[in-house]
Amino acid sequence: MAGVLSDPGLHTFIGGEPLTAQELRARYERLVAGPPGWRNWVVWSREEERLVGYVQATIDGGSAEIAWVIGTPWQGRGLATAAATALVGRLAEQGIGTVVAHIHPDHATSAAVATAAGLRPTDRWHDGEVRWELKIPYA
Repeated sequence: MAGVLSDPGLHTFIGGEPLTAQELRARYERLVAGPPGWRNWVVWSREEERLVGYVQATIDGGSAEIAWVIGTPWQGRGLATAAATALVGRLAEQGIGTVVAHIHPDHATSAAVATAAGLRPTDRWHDGEVRWELKIPYA
């Protein structure tokens, strides 16, 4: 994953900077030991037989905040849309009633992914990002 996330440009909207393999391993170890509601899945490209990104959800009761990151070389192939849509489906199956994402207002690609996954922008903001939301009525 360190190679997938190594492009400094990838961090324009998500913040931070690329981590070394050792730093990323330490971060993942902290996260695995961290809050019980945190979930993270890597995204695998069948075509290239390699990791290309991740999706994550932080679950709190009946709601989940989600995020997705696809490495720069694999963007524009629909992988983020497929992964985010699958994540929302999985959360719905688990009875999650509200799915939230926070997206920078200038990040049109992430807005398109959120729209495809069923989320809609709200008039609420958090740390300079628009809150996107999906209410799942059957959850």
